[in-house]
Amino acid sequence: MAFSSSCSSVKAVNSRWTFPSPSPSSRFAVIPAFLHRRYATSVKLTATSAALKTVEQTTLTENNKFSTVGSDSDEYNPTLPKPRILVAEKLGEAGVNLLREFGDVDCSYDLSPEDLKKKVAESDALIVRSGTKVTREVFEAAKGRLKVVGRAGVGIDNVDLQAATEHGCLVVNAPTANTVAAAEHGIALLASMARNVAQADASIKAGKWERSKYVGVSLVGKTLAVMGFGKVGTEVARRAKGLGMNVISHDPYAPADRARALGVDLVSFDQAISTADFVSLHMPLTPATKKVFNDETFSKMKKGVRLINVARGGVIDEDALVRALDAGIVAQAALDVFCEEPPSKDSKLIQHENVTVTPHLGASTKEAQEGVAIEIAEAVVGALRGELSATAVNAPMVDPEVLSELTPYIVLAEKLGRLAVQLASGGKGVQSIRVVYRSARNRDDLDTRLLRAMITKGIIEPISDSYVNLVNADFIAKQKGLRISEERMVVDSSPEYPVDSIQVQILNVESNFAGALSDSGDISIEGKVKYGVPHLTCVGSFGVDVSLEGNLILCRQVDQPGMIGQVGHILGEQNVNVNFMSVGRTVLRKQAIMAIGVDEEPDNKTLERIGGVSAIEEFVFLKL
Repeated sequence: MAFSSSCSSVKAVNSRWTFPSPSPSSRFAVIPAFLHRRYATSVKLTATSAALKTVEQTTLTENNKFSTVGSDSDEYNPTLPKPRILVAEKLGEAGVNLLREFGDVDCSYDLSPEDLKKKVAESDALIVRSGTKVTREVFEAAKGRLKVVGRAGVGIDNVDLQAATEHGCLVVNAPTANTVAAAEHGIALLASMARNVAQADASIKAGKWERSKYVGVSLVGKTLAVMGFGKVGTEVARRAKGLGMNVISHDPYAPADRARALGVDLVSFDQAISTADFVSLHMPLTPATKKVFNDETFSKMKKGVRLINVARGGVIDEDALVRALDAGIVAQAALDVFCEEPPSKDSKLIQHENVTVTPHLGASTKEAQEGVAIEIAEAVVGALRGELSATAVNAPMVDPEVLSELTPYIVLAEKLGRLAVQLASGGKGVQSIRVVYRSARNRDDLDTRLLRAMITKGIIEPISDSYVNLVNADFIAKQKGLRISEERMVVDSSPEYPVDSIQVQILNVESNFAGALSDSGDISIEGKVKYGVPHLTCVGSFGVDVSLEGNLILCRQVDQPGMIGQVGHILGEQNVNVNFMSVGRTVLRKQAIMAIGVDEEPDNKTLERIGGVSAIEEFVFLKL
């Protein structure tokens, strides 16, 4: 039996035993980060497999009748239908086959906005490329059923991320499979533009032979400004260096050491555009980058500069580019993307003799198409299974290695949130939360975004009828006025583990279990991960040590002999197996808290008998 007195002494509380009030049923969403796996094919969910289970509370009513509220069992139900996956744009066969192994796939292309809205109302997942606009109206039409949108490619400007987040829909993309293809196309446009390949080809096919007209420029020794040093920008820089070009880059978020490793200098925006002979665009389309290449920008460029764009069409003011071409500021442009796709046939930019154009072919290689199809299919299937995708766009993005390391702590964080909110009287009054992370690592080495999101999820779901998941947890917390502050404390423990302990405090509320109150009068619980399993280690000021699996009974009692035996005997008579028991006390023969983990759910009569033990002052039964 585990005894502990590691927490500071607790204030004496004169209280009868009570139960927390019932809360609305929590609802599961199939979202990233270890959720109830509605569509899993062979997975039985347990705490050790990082599943999130619904909190279930039992309440003793005025007439001594127990009521229970909760949600569905976490066992896989083979009678549930397969998820329906709508593929709205052409996807590689390998990806479609992968999707069909998991769900019912509907490949419906060239849908009108109205048809798309009708389809998503019957779909759990949607996969698009760049041609389909996934607007707020689409998410509203889905009425909460749509759980994940997969963008087969990198850019996500055709998806309303804010609306997706508000509706609890995960958005994933496929940022790696077409990286090399896009970079190669950028280099192809750069070289063909420099040597007038497209114009010379059209000329000779028209029966002309104009060698003197199409004299090009050399790339060796020229300066290329890579605007955006992400995956594609990095690969373009790598290849340009191989062609003998001097490469500089502007990207406010790029790590300088990665650039230096490639022999690339990171410079300011103005320095990049004013010194470059060639400018290659690889930035996302955001409110900050929309039409960032405009009349003012072109006026700062070196006369005769050449422009390549294989990123997003909207970053260029196309009318301003025509003016810059006509004025000779921009000697040539090579464009694969446009503000409107396809562009109008009479577009002055498209028809300009110094412009080379391709119809958004950046990712159009056989290898890239198959790679993107597989990558997005795996991300969508993973999300529907409840796994956190490393390519999630509107959820905390964590390196896969860090995610693997944090997995058991994510489960711990969610369970602590659920436990803490159940201990608050009424639930609806919860407004201020304090989270303390204790770790041997430096602040910069501990990423708490996922942990905070899961604590938020755990706190909100039991007291809210909102559809809450990892994607929209922060949004709903803000919407409901829930304030969560985080503190990090460096402790003398092993830096091998990311977190030593997590403490969750609910401030300025009354508790239905007085033993959960700390010296400051706030609800306080703390937990650790031991042997890969979440454990509750502190309740109020009482140290305990109990695995957070199955059901949990907390008893505040007089510290006297025979208590463990009495409660164990009551449970044993009803064939309720005790998997873990821990007692924490502050002073010998004063008060103690007994934490009991049980595999089965005791019936109402059994719980009533536990509450009837004379030395037990209060207790609470919780199902994790």
